Amino acid sequence: MLLTLDILTTAAILFVVSIGLLAIFGVLKIINFAHGAWLTVGAYCAVVTARLGLNPWAALPLAFVVGAALGGLAEHFIIRPLYRRPLDAILATWGLGIVLGQLITLAFGRDVQLTPNLYAGTVAVLGVEYSAYRLVALGIALVIGILFALTIERTRLGLSARAVIMNETLARSLGIDTGRVRLVVFMIGAGLAALAGVLLTPLTSVDPNMGVSWLIGAFMLVMVADASFLALAAACLVFGAAQVLISTFVSPILGSIAVAVLAALVLRVSPKGFSRA
Repeated sequence: MLLTLDILTTAAILFVVSIGLLAIFGVLKIINFAHGAWLTVGAYCAVVTARLGLNPWAALPLAFVVGAALGGLAEHFIIRPLYRRPLDAILATWGLGIVLGQLITLAFGRDVQLTPNLYAGTVAVLGVEYSAYRLVALGIALVIGILFALTIERTRLGLSARAVIMNETLARSLGIDTGRVRLVVFMIGAGLAALAGVLLTPLTSVDPNMGVSWLIGAFMLVMVADASFLALAAACLVFGAAQVLISTFVSPILGSIAVAVLAALVLRVSPKGFSRA
């Protein structure tokens, strides 16, 4: 039972970390290498709320708003002029991530920051004591997944985004403001990344480089998912299970690289990853 819970909660955490990156990749067709920096921005929003004496949960909406606002500025002033040069756009996001990391270092220093636990203690699940926070994180991941799916399937924004994903030129000819769709999706993706950063604070140390290690796993998961929401959920579950099993029965060090290595193998065998029909 404990192993099953570890697998489910690990998959949930991987999903929350990756979903913002998937949203941006699906519509803008670029990998946002500043994603790790946005995770870090969100984590430092938790640091700020702690210093202000606010409820730790206040960091979640704060991080989403800050991440989305910064994402909107980045898309408008940095990414938008480079859409016709995808490689340059990707390099620009990499440079942006470095700049954000340095700005965080200037503001807070290089030391590890302490944040209060969002939900402390354990709960009994079928006779097994388990981390209450990891179960809460699982619930939050489910809520985010459901809201994301409803947004894509049931809203005008989702319809426009799917049209842009399928054929941007045709979508533009039908009167869809593709520039606005790109902007809003980038803001949502950045906001979700920052929100994920808050959720990571009870699980990892908070420092200016914390997002880098999570970026690699998120990048590989999105590549395997190939812009598919369901494929991302499946990839997180499969690779999350592999990570937990390898960490438990083989080596935690090997477990930490399991996602990247297994994703690379899947892409070698099937370039379309889990989205291949």
